[in-house]
Amino acid sequence: MTGQPHPYVPRDMELKDFVPGFLSQSTIVGVYAISALLVVSVIWVFSGRSGKFSKLNRVLMCWWAFTGLTHIILEGYFVFSPEFYKVKTPHFLAEVWKEYSKGDSRYAGRDSGIVSVEGITAVFEGPASLLAVYAIATGKSYSYILQFAISLGQLYGTFVYYITALLDGDDFSASPFFYYAYYIFANFWWILIPSLIAMHCWKKICTAVKLQGSQKKTKTR
Repeated sequence: MTGQPHPYVPRDMELKDFVPGFLSQSTIVGVYAISALLVVSVIWVFSGRSGKFSKLNRVLMCWWAFTGLTHIILEGYFVFSPEFYKVKTPHFLAEVWKEYSKGDSRYAGRDSGIVSVEGITAVFEGPASLLAVYAIATGKSYSYILQFAISLGQLYGTFVYYITALLDGDDFSASPFFYYAYYIFANFWWILIPSLIAMHCWKKICTAVKLQGSQKKTKTR
């Protein structure tokens, strides 16, 4: 049994009952960008009203809200909608993954490694990211440890994503444009930003431990 014609690589990948996307690339990217901007704007405005948060913490809250909702909504839909490529109506989330699969056809093909990584990301890292927003906003003592842990998880998932592709031939993009725009550029931020946050939190945690150690020494004298 052969699959329906599709725009993905390899061309002989079987996708039975495949339905082409309804929305244009500009529409999909535009809606996603506007939604992300709305989330970031709301967090930025509300976090600035009290005047008690530094600009860095406001930026961190914006990032964790954005990435948390991305993990839960977008990646969650992918994980729990294995036949998104069969959707016959303009369902935005299905359209996102039909489009993104042009940059990495392992999504349309339901690669087990991809599903596993995205499942962990959506179920655990997504809610944890929203918890990080709450932790920063309320000054919880576990804030830096939580952010550090999530950042390491994001880095691990992204590296696994890239390494498995390399091991399997790194030939899953429909064209160089999709390769660099979706596969490289779209995921690059989940290496850069978590790395910066992890380093920031590491410094904060080390400073706190040193301070606690010095205080104990002072008390024992």
